[in-house]
Amino acid sequence: MQIGIPKETYPGEQRAVVIPGDVARFVKLGATVMIESGLGAGIRATDAEYEKAGATVSSDRAALFAGSDIILRLRKPDPADIPLLRPGCIHVSYLDPFNEKALVVQLAERGVSAISMELIPRTTRAQKMDALSSQASLAGYVAVILAAQRTDRVFPMMTTPAGTINPSRVFVIGAGVAGLQAIATAKRLGARVDAFDTRPAVAEQVRSLGARFVEVDLGETGQTKDGYARALTEEQLQKQREAMAKQCAMSDVVITTAQVFGRKAPIIVTKEMVAGMKPGSIIVDLAVETGGNVEGVVLGQEVDVNGVRILGLENMAGRVPVHASQMYSANLYNLVEEFWNKELKTMELNLEDDIIQGCLITHEGQVRREF
Repeated sequence: MQIGIPKETYPGEQRAVVIPGDVARFVKLGATVMIESGLGAGIRATDAEYEKAGATVSSDRAALFAGSDIILRLRKPDPADIPLLRPGCIHVSYLDPFNEKALVVQLAERGVSAISMELIPRTTRAQKMDALSSQASLAGYVAVILAAQRTDRVFPMMTTPAGTINPSRVFVIGAGVAGLQAIATAKRLGARVDAFDTRPAVAEQVRSLGARFVEVDLGETGQTKDGYARALTEEQLQKQREAMAKQCAMSDVVITTAQVFGRKAPIIVTKEMVAGMKPGSIIVDLAVETGGNVEGVVLGQEVDVNGVRILGLENMAGRVPVHASQMYSANLYNLVEEFWNKELKTMELNLEDDIIQGCLITHEGQVRREF
């Protein structure tokens, strides 16, 4: 069985789908691996390193698609690539199925078995394949580092001959994987950290990292069976915004991470709340790629609103591509290895398996679930 790994073509994407070390592991399973030349350029991994690991390097992208039984990618495929895929092949990547319904249909019509990395279940067994969590953790780290670079204050408290410098105040909205990593990173840098999440269950996790959990009575909230925050009602959102406004006004850095799976991100920080913040404050919106949590955020840009800088930079995990590639590559290997038949040296899709049921969205010409 041949595994094909094309390089990413999205502008500015530096992450490599698979690193040489995991190519070697695929080969050890008994797979044939073909990569597109330049796959590792963004992380300084040469074609020679991939060849040494056991891969065949090709510059013929169409031949790679046509000859591979499994295609491993990072981002969703360009529609022009789908006719190049071998009918019956397994295609693994992020697919954004809730917003790319036409793409999903196109994959089904091509006879491709498409696995969406966003839909890997958040279970103990699937944790090693959970790319959303691995990349979100890095995004939370990068958000704090970017804020620390752009603020005109230092993060830690300092006692100096000229007097004591108070620590910066960092407010993290959303205590999922990205939020918890942001909290931990800001604490390591010495900031005073406050955090809020609609799920009361995460309060203890926030406190365990040394942050203060901001209590807001929203009534019934909670999370889905997969661990994602449930969408709030408009009344709950308004109550949340009122509490957030006071906290934002006293913060030097605000990091928003609130997302609702499969839906547009909720607006949490309004323009009125931004207006109430101190000049020099920084807001980093980690939900910008799904619409943003901050009014006035612009995808891919840093904007200044009366001295408050709002960072809407995309692909945060991709700003540390070496480790982002390492983690995503491991997620892919663990997924393939979990369903690898060692005797037949092939990946088998067990349709009764709970992981496959969650993430396999097209198979044998059919779309397997509604989006």
